[in-house]
Amino acid sequence: MNYWLMKSEPDEFSFADLQRAAQPCRWDGVRNYQARNFLRSMQSGDLFLFYHSSCAEPGIAGVGKIVHEAYPDPTALDPQSPYFSAKASNEKNPWCAVDVSAAHSIARLIPLTELRQLNGLEALALVQKGSRLSVMPVTAEQWHIIAALF
Repeated sequence: MNYWLMKSEPDEFSFADLQRAAQPCRWDGVRNYQARNFLRSMQSGDLFLFYHSSCAEPGIAGVGKIVHEAYPDPTALDPQSPYFSAKASNEKNPWCAVDVSAAHSIARLIPLTELRQLNGLEALALVQKGSRLSVMPVTAEQWHIIAALF
């Protein structure tokens, strides 16, 4: 199993929204090639830290699960979507999406300020200055350090 961290702005799509969903939700709109490549590496059953970003208190809000591996992102083809890509077509869509579901609630939001203080997370891209990726890998060691806070 692989571990990941995926960011979403809670006013767009929060962990609570994912929990309320009656079925798996599509994680779409990723428009960074490195983050897209991470989506392509995901396998059904992988777990991810659901991270709330661009909000008053950014942090880990819950744990999600990949339920369907990468497939072409339909928002790239929808002119009404904010994620529309004029270069994408049915034949050549460079963007992908995965389906996710909620796996575990956690008792409290684990804020970025707390994550930055934990030994063993120095190499986690999230805590490094200038990292803006919306999808990133988490090593098993990093996962266990963070999971101990649950």
